[in-house]
Amino acid sequence: HGRGPSLAAAYLFATLGSIVIVTAAIQGAIPLLFAGFFLFGGATAAGLQARYAAVDLAPPALRGRHLSTIVWATTIGAIAGPNLAAFAGATLDDYGVPTLAGPFVFSAVLFVVAALVLMVLMRPDPAILARGAAAPSAETALPPQHTGMRAALRVVASHPPARLGVTAMAVGHLVMVGVMVMTPLHIRGAGHDAAHTLRIVGVVISLHVAGMYAFSPAIGWVTDRFGRRPIILTGVALLIAACAMTASAGHDTTRLAIGLIALGLGWSCTMVAGSTLLSESVPVELRASAQGLSDLTMGLAGASAGALSGVVVYAWGFPMLGLIAALATVPFIALATRRHGPEPDPAA
Repeated sequence: HGRGPSLAAAYLFATLGSIVIVTAAIQGAIPLLFAGFFLFGGATAAGLQARYAAVDLAPPALRGRHLSTIVWATTIGAIAGPNLAAFAGATLDDYGVPTLAGPFVFSAVLFVVAALVLMVLMRPDPAILARGAAAPSAETALPPQHTGMRAALRVVASHPPARLGVTAMAVGHLVMVGVMVMTPLHIRGAGHDAAHTLRIVGVVISLHVAGMYAFSPAIGWVTDRFGRRPIILTGVALLIAACAMTASAGHDTTRLAIGLIALGLGWSCTMVAGSTLLSESVPVELRASAQGLSDLTMGLAGASAGALSGVVVYAWGFPMLGLIAALATVPFIALATRRHGPEPDPAA
């Protein structure tokens, strides 16, 4: 059906999730709140999948730059959103909406607007145009039973460049989430008062988000200039350096901030270069399914890291978390440094 309808559907699921969250907050229903957040995740899925729309019609030599521009756009929302939350929360107090639930009402409205914009303005649909431009013959076109998620999984598993792209994104997300989610708790352990702790957390996490998104256009440029694999490996090196920096920082805010910036940059390298490599390594009729598979894998890796990181910190402390996160990249490095033939030529 194309990019527009699928992205719009994800935003509409998120709209429903926002409504459920507000309802749960008013009623004090925790299980309903969890269900709402599950649906609310549709917005994250749409935001991640949107980057692939930029690749559908991009010239091969510019794919990294086009994709990274969409990743960079996330910076706008990441900066504006938190700063508008207090206003959004207070606006609906007089209408019986709890302050912490107020922002979700505005989210629902914005998600509907986003869905409408996609349905109305994303015409012609880039994914449909890309499939048409590929113009497979009757002999080479995949039959319907050979498309979809299972077929994409088989192709990714059997094609080394595609496998490398998916694994790069999953490992980058695993390391980033594992370290990032425990950093505020580690900062809290320094013994500062609540207000000072929040200020430190705000600065450190803001710098981390800047590392994730603000430099993505430059990362897209070097991805096109030097190739996908070198930038993926650069990202992994940055992730390892970030783990070492954060694990050894103690409660030194400056070292923690530098480590979190490097963590964001490493994630951005694996995300931009890995996404670009995957997109150009699978047949066009399987591209969307493979991209969905990659984000599913990445999400599961991040969720697992987030859940296990708390256990690690509780049992062995924050420095051990950094060590384990760094060691998690070792199998990937072995995979990435093995040559299984040439990767797709960006200039082709």
